[in-house]
Amino acid sequence: MIKRLLSFIAVFVLVALGSPAWADPHQDTINVFKAAGESGRFFKSAYGYAVFPTVGKGGFGIGGAYGSGRVYQQGKHIGDASMTQVTIGLQLGGQSYSQIIFFEDKRALDEFTSGNFEFGAEASAVAITAAAGAKANTAGNSAGLSGNENDAKTVGRYVKGMATFTVVKGGLMYEASIGGQKFSYQAR
Repeated sequence: MIKRLLSFIAVFVLVALGSPAWADPHQDTINVFKAAGESGRFFKSAYGYAVFPTVGKGGFGIGGAYGSGRVYQQGKHIGDASMTQVTIGLQLGGQSYSQIIFFEDKRALDEFTSGNFEFGAEASAVAITAAAGAKANTAGNSAGLSGNENDAKTVGRYVKGMATFTVVKGGLMYEASIGGQKFSYQAR
C-alpha cells in the first residue's frame, strides 16, 4: 500500500513538474507578442507571420545570429523557417531575443516563402533584458522598448507589406553594425 502511494505521488510529481517541458515555445512566444502592446493588434489583421522563439546573437567586430521558427498563414502552421545573420562593425557581446515578422497580405507572405529571403540594415543598443532599438530594412520598420519579455512594449507599422518586432530575452550586447538577415523556408 505504501509503495503504491509513493508510486502515485512520484508519478503525480513527475507529471506536474514535467508539464512545462510540453509547452510549445512557438505558442509561448506568440502569446508574448500578443500581450506586448501594438504587436498584439497585428494578429487581428495580418495575413500571416513568422515567429522565432529564440534567436542567439554574438559578436566581436564580426557577428552572427541564428534562430529557427515557424511560419503561419491566417493562424495555421504552414512551414518552418530559419534565420541567419552576419554583421560587421563595432559590436561586443551576446544576446538572445524573440522575433516575429508579420505579413500584411498574400504577396508579402509569398515573397518570404518563395525561397531564400534577405533583408536588413539595423542599429540597436541592448543591455541585459532592457532594450531599445530601431530597424529600417527592406522587410519593414520597427522600434521597441522592453524591460523583459513579460512586460514588453512594441511599436511598428508595415513597410513593403512586412512589420518586424523583437523582444530581448537576455544578454549584453553593444552594437553599431551593419549586416543582413537571411531567411530560409521549408513547407510543412
